[in-house]
Amino acid sequence: MNVPRAPPAVLQNPGFAHYSVKWSPFHTTRIALASSANFGLVGNGRLHLVTVNAGPGAGTLRLDKQYDTQDGLYDVAWSEIHENQLVTGSGDGSLKLWDAMLNDLPIRAWHEHTREVFSVDWSNIKKDTFASSSWDGTVKIWTPEHPRSVATITAHHSCVYQALFSPHQPDVLATCSTDGTLRIFDLRAPAYVASGPTTNNFTNPLSASALTIPASNTEVLSIDWNKYRPFLLASGGVDKAVKVWDCRMVKLGGNETGAVGGNCETQLLGHEYAVRKVQWSPHRAEVLATASYDMTARVWNTMPPAGQSQLMYIHDAHTEFVVGCSWSLYDEGVLATCGWDSRLNVFRI
Repeated sequence: MNVPRAPPAVLQNPGFAHYSVKWSPFHTTRIALASSANFGLVGNGRLHLVTVNAGPGAGTLRLDKQYDTQDGLYDVAWSEIHENQLVTGSGDGSLKLWDAMLNDLPIRAWHEHTREVFSVDWSNIKKDTFASSSWDGTVKIWTPEHPRSVATITAHHSCVYQALFSPHQPDVLATCSTDGTLRIFDLRAPAYVASGPTTNNFTNPLSASALTIPASNTEVLSIDWNKYRPFLLASGGVDKAVKVWDCRMVKLGGNETGAVGGNCETQLLGHEYAVRKVQWSPHRAEVLATASYDMTARVWNTMPPAGQSQLMYIHDAHTEFVVGCSWSLYDEGVLATCGWDSRLNVFRI
């Protein structure tokens, strides 16, 4: 297995369990962290903005700013059009847009979800659009300039853990849920009907997915699109297995689900507890990072040379659940991880 070139750079933020870590798409050294007090069960949240300073290995970490919220933060996404803006999803069902040039309050807020917002994702193609998914079973599409969401997806009948725009097709969105499915939606589907001024502009939300993949008998907690192969998705969840899906393998389904299918290309086995996060490398099509409740993050090669292991590296420096991981967009081989131990680790594979 590969090993880090130097010990990880570490930033400790006592009192807050980290839930999500994201590198800036504009700045090579900026990281955002979404965190919650009391492990996200009750209490405040905090958004941390961190800079990676030059140094041996992955350098050192400096906390630049922090923003406190009245409820826990579960996810964060950088804007794709404004280098200093980012959106967070909160335990009270709200979304907030922040500007790193300001010191305290968010510049916008939305509150349509009725339960925890567990993921936010900013489209890197349609750069004025982001998505949120919630434990209320819905996915909502937003633009920063609108006071309300511009679309709602209600195909899942249970908690939607993650919703991600395809990096290849601007109107394609994938979701995962407690129902064990991955679903892919075409947002161009004519499924909307205009409504009155007191409602959310749509009375007939998109409810039929273009493709449903029965990925697991248990909850699917995380998905990610491959950055080089447009039809490839990775998933991870409670069954401890990481699976890679070819979404072109479909068959006709019922009226509610549309097409059903998805071919599992490979399974990555080794995590001892649920897999909380999966993320493909932005630099290599075959490399995937995962974070797990077994207190490790792992790096995999999904297409290893003959005779070599799929497992490239185990990062076991955390002392609590590892729930977030994020590849640097500019520096190949640099990975950030965060966990319930209040630690942010950055290291080079």
